[in-house]
Amino acid sequence: MPTKVIKPVTSAKEAVSGIKDGSSIMVGGFNYGGIPYTLIDALVEKGVKGLTLISNDTAYEDVGHGKLISGGQAKKVIASHVGLNKATSRLYNEDKLELELVPQGTLVERIRAGGFGLGGFLTPTGVGTVAEEGHQVVEVGGKKFILELPLKADFALIRAHYADRMGNLTYFGTNRNFNPIMATAADVVVAEVDAVVDVGCIDPNDVVTPGIFVDILVVKGDSYYAART
Repeated sequence: MPTKVIKPVTSAKEAVSGIKDGSSIMVGGFNYGGIPYTLIDALVEKGVKGLTLISNDTAYEDVGHGKLISGGQAKKVIASHVGLNKATSRLYNEDKLELELVPQGTLVERIRAGGFGLGGFLTPTGVGTVAEEGHQVVEVGGKKFILELPLKADFALIRAHYADRMGNLTYFGTNRNFNPIMATAADVVVAEVDAVVDVGCIDPNDVVTPGIFVDILVVKGDSYYAART
């Protein structure tokens, strides 16, 4: 029988201790849903600078990873939607923030390509627009496509519902969004969860992210390790 690999359950402060100035991080979430708030707050408190933030959006100035933008902790953002965080546009216009806007479907596919070890993919999205700038355009069967390159990060901070002690994750509703795919595309994956349950408590059919992708578990709000039997 294979040995069970038990994942560490730590405080949020300890979980983000490896994130240094200049690190690249993926952060799950879509508007308010699926953001790992506890982990983000720990990162804000840590005061790390020069981050490259890869996320669907930049939330709001005082919400989730939006705090990293408004606090000047990010040097670059790769995202699809930034209009709800006024600090993003302000810092960009002041040349204090690099901004790479990516169509949402393209963004998630670039992350998937990074996670699955692909060299990139071809998409018709953006052909004939400013999205072509800086990209290679490839013609296949008489049709033009933009070559999009994979995205990976040093760390992924994700939000799930339950985890078992081997790191297998379930999700609740739309909180699933970008979190499962980001778990595949980072060197270190930290999952914030509502509770950590004993191995065997989660039906294998309900596992969305296998524990092999997860390195560290943090219980929401830094609550004490919670087990359900």
